[in-house]
Amino acid sequence: MSDDPIPSLTQALLDAARQAGADAADALVTAGTSLSIDVRDGRLEQAERSEGIELGLRVLIGRRQACVSASDSRPETLAEMASRAVAMAREAPEDATVGLADPSDLARNRDAGFLELADPSPEPDPAALEDDARRAEAAALAVPGVAQVQSASAGYGHRRMMLAASNGFSGSYARTSRSTSCVAISGEGSGMERDWCAESRTFQAELPSADEIGRIAGARAAALAGARRPKSGAFPVLFDERVAASLIGHLLSAINGTAIVRGASWARDLIGRDVLPAELSLIEEPHRPRIAGSRPFDSEGLATPRRALVENGVLTGWVLDLASARKLGLSSTGNAVRPVSGPPSPAAGNVTLSPGARDRDALIAEMGTGLLVTSLIGSTINPTTGDYSRGASGFWVENGRIAYPVNECTIAGHLPEMLRRLQPANDARDHLSRRVPSLLVEGMTLAGA
Repeated sequence: MSDDPIPSLTQALLDAARQAGADAADALVTAGTSLSIDVRDGRLEQAERSEGIELGLRVLIGRRQACVSASDSRPETLAEMASRAVAMAREAPEDATVGLADPSDLARNRDAGFLELADPSPEPDPAALEDDARRAEAAALAVPGVAQVQSASAGYGHRRMMLAASNGFSGSYARTSRSTSCVAISGEGSGMERDWCAESRTFQAELPSADEIGRIAGARAAALAGARRPKSGAFPVLFDERVAASLIGHLLSAINGTAIVRGASWARDLIGRDVLPAELSLIEEPHRPRIAGSRPFDSEGLATPRRALVENGVLTGWVLDLASARKLGLSSTGNAVRPVSGPPSPAAGNVTLSPGARDRDALIAEMGTGLLVTSLIGSTINPTTGDYSRGASGFWVENGRIAYPVNECTIAGHLPEMLRRLQPANDARDHLSRRVPSLLVEGMTLAGA
């Protein structure tokens, strides 16, 4: 076997499936390394390193399919996987929408080099990660008002994947990530407040300093000291950039092909209709270099095009894989994702929401009296009706200025109406897969004091 076992393993899985009686098959093999260091009270609390390989096989017998997975690459295991998968497929119910992509539809460009998803720099030494965690903790503790640091961590990961199928597709790429995080606490007893800062980058050299990450975590926690419940009533709510992407995430869930097929989406009848303000568009951008959600092809071997999910406020289409597209009489949008242990399903990758012309402070000044949300807790969201209710904490705003920190409140509204009233700031962070700025929503219901 060569130094790189992944290509031979994917081919061996396909050969085993064919020999076991499968009509068609695809194989997904991933191999990776991860290293994480946790520090507490200036001492090493945990160091963990893991290396492993995972193998996934999907077989099709006519319009029946089954998936199996393993972490053992011995030849006898591959043969057993294939035999078991074929036996399972023969007992599975028929589904006219399952099947591999037509060879003519497969992605032609399978080279991920232009995306720069893997940092060529050497794996960091554990001592360097420990130093980052220690520095982050020390910087947080140096902030006045910080009582303790709950956790300080640093990590690194490298993962390679390869997808191959009996329709002729074969493609692979690698990813790396380097991260540092810190969680700080202010106050004591029942008055403790917690906040955090975490950063992750594909290239290690682009990661912010551990001291800055710790300082931000400490400053955020200290700013929440003395938090109390806000007023109840109808007020504007400004979702800070840290949590604003969750609103767009709810929209992406609503236009996911699986939800549309099931009829379990409040957006099921909104194609060609307004879902955002007319000046806003939501663009899917799967080819942004050095971004975690970028990829040259999807988990069914199809190209991943740039497209507008929402253009000038109008919803243009769904997020589809092959199966959901076939159920709807449409074509896949190249959005298939897949774990090694299961079949493909649709999911959106990188998205960018149109920015506004003003910064967050300008939106705070404009909102007058209301709530700036920096943390969301729990979730009661009805995917069919769009009713929205979440616990929140952050800061109360009066006369266009932050007045005091708040906690233990609930914000509620109706997602379709909330999204159509969005006012974006211009503070989205470019390194994130979901590039979404702070978002102001008028007229939400607050339950506080």
